[in-house]
Amino acid sequence: MSYLLIFISAIFVNNIILSQFLGICPFFGVSKKISTAAGMGFAVMFVMTLSTIVTFLIYYTFLQPYNLIFMMTVTFILVIATLVQMVEIILKKVSPALYQALGIFLPLITTNCAVLGIAILTIQKNYNLLAGVCYALASATGFTLAIVIFAGIRERLAYTNVPKVLQGTPIALISAGLLSMAFMGFAGIGN
Repeated sequence: MSYLLIFISAIFVNNIILSQFLGICPFFGVSKKISTAAGMGFAVMFVMTLSTIVTFLIYYTFLQPYNLIFMMTVTFILVIATLVQMVEIILKKVSPALYQALGIFLPLITTNCAVLGIAILTIQKNYNLLAGVCYALASATGFTLAIVIFAGIRERLAYTNVPKVLQGTPIALISAGLLSMAFMGFAGIGN
Protein backbone atom coordinates (compact mmCIF):
# COMPACT_ATOMS: atom_id res chain seq x y z
CA MET A 1 0.00 0.00 0.00
CA SER A 2 1.48 3.35 -0.93
CA TYR A 3 2.19 5.91 1.75
CA LEU A 4 -0.01 8.48 0.04
CA LEU A 5 -2.95 6.08 0.11
CA ILE A 6 -2.33 5.34 3.80
CA PHE A 7 -2.16 9.07 4.51
CA ILE A 8 -5.32 10.09 2.58
CA SER A 9 -7.27 7.07 3.82
CA ALA A 10 -6.42 7.67 7.49
CA ILE A 11 -7.43 11.32 7.31
CA PHE A 12 -10.68 11.08 5.38
CA VAL A 13 -11.94 7.53 4.82
CA ASN A 14 -10.98 5.85 8.10
CA ASN A 15 -11.00 8.96 10.28
CA ILE A 16 -10.07 7.92 13.80
CA ILE A 17 -13.01 9.80 15.35
CA LEU A 18 -15.74 9.80 12.72
CA SER A 19 -15.24 6.30 11.34
CA GLN A 20 -13.51 4.28 14.06
CA PHE A 21 -15.04 6.14 17.05
CA LEU A 22 -11.77 6.46 18.98
CA GLY A 23 -11.10 9.72 20.81
CA ILE A 24 -14.76 10.59 21.31
CA CYS A 25 -14.21 12.03 24.82
CA PRO A 26 -11.91 14.88 23.71
CA PHE A 27 -14.02 15.24 20.55
CA PHE A 28 -17.01 16.28 22.65
CA GLY A 29 -15.15 17.67 25.66
CA VAL A 30 -12.63 20.00 24.02
CA SER A 31 -14.55 21.10 20.95
CA LYS A 32 -16.40 24.16 22.15
CA LYS A 33 -13.80 26.62 20.80
CA ILE A 34 -11.66 26.31 17.68
CA SER A 35 -8.52 27.48 19.49
CA THR A 36 -8.74 24.80 22.20
CA ALA A 37 -9.66 22.15 19.64
CA ALA A 38 -6.64 23.06 17.51
CA GLY A 39 -4.36 22.99 20.56
CA MET A 40 -5.62 19.56 21.52
CA GLY A 41 -5.26 18.37 17.92
CA PHE A 42 -1.65 19.46 17.59
CA ALA A 43 -0.75 18.00 20.98
CA VAL A 44 -2.35 14.69 19.94
CA MET A 45 -0.47 14.84 16.64
CA PHE A 46 2.88 15.10 18.41
CA VAL A 47 2.19 12.45 21.08
CA MET A 48 0.47 10.00 18.71
CA THR A 49 3.36 10.05 16.25
CA LEU A 50 6.01 9.78 18.96
CA SER A 51 4.18 7.03 20.84
CA THR A 52 3.68 5.00 17.65
CA ILE A 53 7.42 5.06 17.00
CA VAL A 54 8.30 4.02 20.56
CA THR A 55 5.60 1.34 20.88
CA PHE A 56 6.54 -0.09 17.48
CA LEU A 57 10.15 -0.41 18.54
CA ILE A 58 9.24 -1.94 21.92
CA TYR A 59 6.86 -4.41 20.30
CA TYR A 60 9.35 -5.69 17.72
CA THR A 61 12.39 -5.48 20.03
CA PHE A 62 11.01 -6.98 23.25
CA LEU A 63 7.41 -8.19 23.14
CA GLN A 64 7.41 -10.27 19.96
CA PRO A 65 10.90 -11.86 20.26
CA TYR A 66 10.32 -12.88 23.90
CA ASN A 67 6.75 -14.06 23.25
CA LEU A 68 5.23 -11.36 25.48
CA ILE A 69 2.56 -10.22 23.02
CA PHE A 70 -0.12 -10.64 25.70
CA MET A 71 1.50 -7.67 27.51
CA MET A 72 1.06 -5.35 24.51
CA THR A 73 -1.88 -3.26 25.77
CA VAL A 74 -0.51 -2.74 29.27
CA THR A 75 2.95 -1.96 27.94
CA PHE A 76 1.60 0.52 25.39
CA ILE A 77 -0.48 2.30 28.05
CA LEU A 78 2.57 2.64 30.28
CA VAL A 79 4.70 3.86 27.38
CA ILE A 80 2.13 6.47 26.36
CA ALA A 81 1.72 7.73 29.93
CA THR A 82 5.49 7.91 30.35
CA LEU A 83 5.96 9.72 27.04
CA VAL A 84 3.33 12.28 27.91
CA GLN A 85 4.99 12.90 31.28
CA MET A 86 8.42 13.20 29.68
CA VAL A 87 7.16 15.59 27.01
CA GLU A 88 5.46 17.65 29.70
CA ILE A 89 8.65 17.87 31.81
CA ILE A 90 10.85 18.68 28.81
CA LEU A 91 8.46 21.35 27.52
CA LYS A 92 8.22 22.92 30.96
CA LYS A 93 12.02 23.32 31.10
CA VAL A 94 12.83 24.01 27.44
CA SER A 95 9.84 26.07 26.28
CA PRO A 96 7.65 27.42 29.09
CA ALA A 97 5.58 29.40 26.56
CA LEU A 98 4.67 26.28 24.60
CA TYR A 99 4.03 24.42 27.85
CA GLN A 100 1.58 27.15 28.92
CA ALA A 101 -0.04 27.15 25.50
CA LEU A 102 -0.69 23.40 25.62
CA GLY A 103 -1.85 23.64 29.24
CA ILE A 104 -4.29 20.91 30.16
CA PHE A 105 -4.05 19.20 26.76
CA LEU A 106 -0.93 17.16 27.52
CA PRO A 107 -2.34 15.33 30.57
CA LEU A 108 -5.61 14.76 28.70
CA ILE A 109 -3.76 12.93 25.94
CA THR A 110 -2.74 10.22 28.41
CA THR A 111 -6.36 9.07 28.57
CA ASN A 112 -7.12 9.54 24.87
CA CYS A 113 -7.97 6.11 23.51
CA ALA A 114 -7.11 7.25 19.97
CA VAL A 115 -3.40 7.34 20.85
CA LEU A 116 -3.48 3.78 22.18
CA GLY A 117 -5.72 2.68 19.32
CA ILE A 118 -3.31 3.88 16.64
CA ALA A 119 -0.36 2.23 18.37
CA ILE A 120 -2.22 -1.10 18.42
CA LEU A 121 -3.64 -0.73 14.89
CA THR A 122 -0.16 -0.06 13.52
CA ILE A 123 0.93 -3.47 14.84
CA GLN A 124 -2.27 -5.23 13.74
CA LYS A 125 -2.02 -3.88 10.21
CA ASN A 126 1.59 -5.16 9.96
CA TYR A 127 2.93 -1.78 8.92
CA ASN A 128 6.66 -1.22 8.83
CA LEU A 129 8.03 1.68 10.89
CA LEU A 130 7.75 4.26 8.11
CA ALA A 131 4.21 3.21 7.19
CA GLY A 132 3.29 3.20 10.88
CA VAL A 133 4.60 6.74 11.35
CA CYS A 134 2.73 7.82 8.21
CA TYR A 135 -0.45 6.18 9.53
CA ALA A 136 -0.06 7.77 12.99
CA LEU A 137 0.62 11.23 11.58
CA ALA A 138 -2.31 10.95 9.17
CA SER A 139 -4.64 9.65 11.87
CA ALA A 140 -3.63 12.53 14.13
CA THR A 141 -4.20 14.94 11.25
CA GLY A 142 -7.65 13.42 10.74
CA PHE A 143 -8.30 13.76 14.48
CA THR A 144 -7.27 17.43 14.35
CA LEU A 145 -9.34 18.09 11.23
CA ALA A 146 -12.46 16.49 12.72
CA ILE A 147 -12.20 18.19 16.09
CA VAL A 148 -11.52 21.64 14.57
CA ILE A 149 -14.41 21.34 12.09
CA PHE A 150 -16.68 20.19 14.90
CA ALA A 151 -15.56 23.09 17.09
CA GLY A 152 -16.38 25.47 14.25
CA ILE A 153 -19.84 23.96 13.95
CA ARG A 154 -20.38 24.24 17.71
CA GLU A 155 -19.24 27.87 17.71
CA ARG A 156 -21.71 28.66 14.94
CA LEU A 157 -24.48 26.78 16.76
CA ALA A 158 -24.00 29.08 19.76
CA TYR A 159 -25.37 31.94 17.61
CA THR A 160 -28.36 30.07 16.21
CA ASN A 161 -31.84 29.60 17.56
CA VAL A 162 -31.76 25.91 18.52
CA PRO A 163 -34.99 24.55 20.04
CA LYS A 164 -34.69 24.26 23.81
CA VAL A 165 -35.05 20.47 23.79
CA LEU A 166 -32.06 20.13 21.44
CA GLN A 167 -29.69 22.60 23.11
CA GLY A 168 -26.37 21.31 24.43
CA THR A 169 -25.53 17.65 24.02
CA PRO A 170 -28.42 16.65 21.71
CA ILE A 171 -27.51 19.17 18.99
CA ALA A 172 -23.83 18.28 19.43
CA LEU A 173 -24.63 14.59 18.83
CA ILE A 174 -26.76 15.42 15.80
CA SER A 175 -23.99 17.65 14.41
CA ALA A 176 -21.39 14.93 15.01
CA GLY A 177 -23.58 12.44 13.17
CA LEU A 178 -23.96 14.78 10.20
CA LEU A 179 -20.21 15.45 10.16
CA SER A 180 -19.58 11.71 10.20
CA MET A 181 -21.97 11.23 7.30
CA ALA A 182 -20.18 13.99 5.39
CA PHE A 183 -16.87 12.16 5.82
CA MET A 184 -18.53 8.96 4.55
CA GLY A 185 -18.56 10.66 1.15
CA PHE A 186 -14.81 9.99 0.96
CA ALA A 187 -15.34 6.23 1.24
CA GLY A 188 -14.74 5.66 -2.47
CA ILE A 189 -11.19 6.99 -2.21
CA GLY A 190 -9.79 3.98 -0.35
CA ASN A 191 -11.10 1.39 -2.82
